[in-house]
Amino acid sequence: MKKRVLLLLITTVCTTSLFAQAGKDTYQFLNLPTSARTAALGGTNVSLFDNDLNLAFNNPALLTDKTNNVFSLNYVSYLADINFGSVAYGRSFGKNNHMMFGMHYIDYGTFLGTDETDQLTGNFTAKDFALNIMYARTLPLGFTVGATFKPIYSVYERYSSFGVAFDLGASYHNDSVGFSAGLSLRNAGWQFTGYYSIDGAQHRETLPLDLELGISQKLKHAPIRFSLTLHNLQQWDLSYQQSASVNTDNTISSEVPWYDMMFRHTVWAVEILPSKNMYLTVSYNHRRRKEMNVTDWKTAAGFAFGAGIHIYKFNVGFSLVPYQVGNLSYHVTLSTALTDFGVK
Repeated sequence: MKKRVLLLLITTVCTTSLFAQAGKDTYQFLNLPTSARTAALGGTNVSLFDNDLNLAFNNPALLTDKTNNVFSLNYVSYLADINFGSVAYGRSFGKNNHMMFGMHYIDYGTFLGTDETDQLTGNFTAKDFALNIMYARTLPLGFTVGATFKPIYSVYERYSSFGVAFDLGASYHNDSVGFSAGLSLRNAGWQFTGYYSIDGAQHRETLPLDLELGISQKLKHAPIRFSLTLHNLQQWDLSYQQSASVNTDNTISSEVPWYDMMFRHTVWAVEILPSKNMYLTVSYNHRRRKEMNVTDWKTAAGFAFGAGIHIYKFNVGFSLVPYQVGNLSYHVTLSTALTDFGVK
């Protein structure tokens, strides 16, 4: 049985990577950071093993008994008046079985509709939703495995789509040396209903599959923790096609040196932990840096900054992610253990 599951996993990854191309998948909102801390960590992290419920959105194996009865709300003021956020609740059953129920969404705002003659047809909206049902099992020797079931619904004006995605994760932690590691396969699934049909047949698109591997290490004699996350390991080439009228096929592929492409798969993060009730974070995402780079224009794109503090019975997190000069996104997280309020 284990061999069959492993074979199915490998086949899914390989098949999807053959047809994958940067920017060509649907439901891209699944890759947005769902919490202030995740955003501050560079957009993703699959290795940090502590009491942060929201990290399970990246790797379901990061659920623990410390996330039991924890409730979390996240809100993001994104670019161009776009807003997105998430809500999550964790529940453990005994010491070894953990679940999380959550939902994350993105609201692109309200648009003015017109027809082909430029006549007003009324306002319309565009939204994406994903439900998250997670389960994790604590194993001996510091290992945990987990899985997520994600039904997805998307609606843009009168066009709608339905799909389902799965996450599979594993993690390892050794608290005595401050080390943890994680492996996560995210967004493996199908689009059952496309946004439109071609000759009566549904036009279906691939989901943004992402295979991630990460490690985190806390220094023994200093309140500092380093994290390295490798993302999109199932696909080497992360470049996009660009418009080019000089070419007969009207497209060209970005020429990226191999060492640059290698670093585009990495996210680096440093956390300063002055106490167990506070953290300060700075990270660097090389892919974001390169894709947001504008010639002869200075920008802090690629970097992200965040902080969190425990106040009374609440954990409050905030992060700032620059994309271009004047284009910033602000992330806010509020979470609490309901047990502190007498809710069991």
